[in-house]
Amino acid sequence: MPISAKLLNEGERVVVDTRTHVKVLLVPVLVLLLTAFAAAYLLAQVSGVDGDGTRRGLEIAVGVVAAVVLVWFVLRPFLRWYFTSYTFTDRRFIQRTGMIAREGRTIPLNRISGVDFEVGVVDRMFGCGTLVVSDASEQGRVALHDIPRVERVQMVVAEELHRLSGDRPDDRYDRDARRDHRDRGDDGA
Repeated sequence: MPISAKLLNEGERVVVDTRTHVKVLLVPVLVLLLTAFAAAYLLAQVSGVDGDGTRRGLEIAVGVVAAVVLVWFVLRPFLRWYFTSYTFTDRRFIQRTGMIAREGRTIPLNRISGVDFEVGVVDRMFGCGTLVVSDASEQGRVALHDIPRVERVQMVVAEELHRLSGDRPDDRYDRDARRDHRDRGDDGA
């Protein structure tokens, strides 16, 4: 779910807009399949129970338990995944979560001191990883888990940070070379 244009300031441009990798939904899908199988099996077993009232009560109990499991372990994680977004603009990092009750975090890009990534073995198989955004606040760092194509995202955000600081790698090399020449007494020519 891309960030709404009404949340952007005038002239602000989106650099990266993403959510966590779909791999976070593997367990909920497994729970969905197991719950459907278990409910169907139990309902088949209940159909052999004598007495309409007892059978009907057991069918309702199986249905209620299955519904609670599906809402808590399938629907809730899906909605959390769907309504959580991570956006880097040319001015700030924006994290938004929630459908009805919304929660957000914003860090201006000029306060971000670094963007790193971590990729584990399983993450590597799925093409995702953890993006770590470091800033100067008391919290110090924000770990964004299961970001798709995390290395590419890190590279794009790091490039935007360099662009924002006006410090291109070539400029740093030239400045360092001039300082080395000055320290040695050369005039840099």
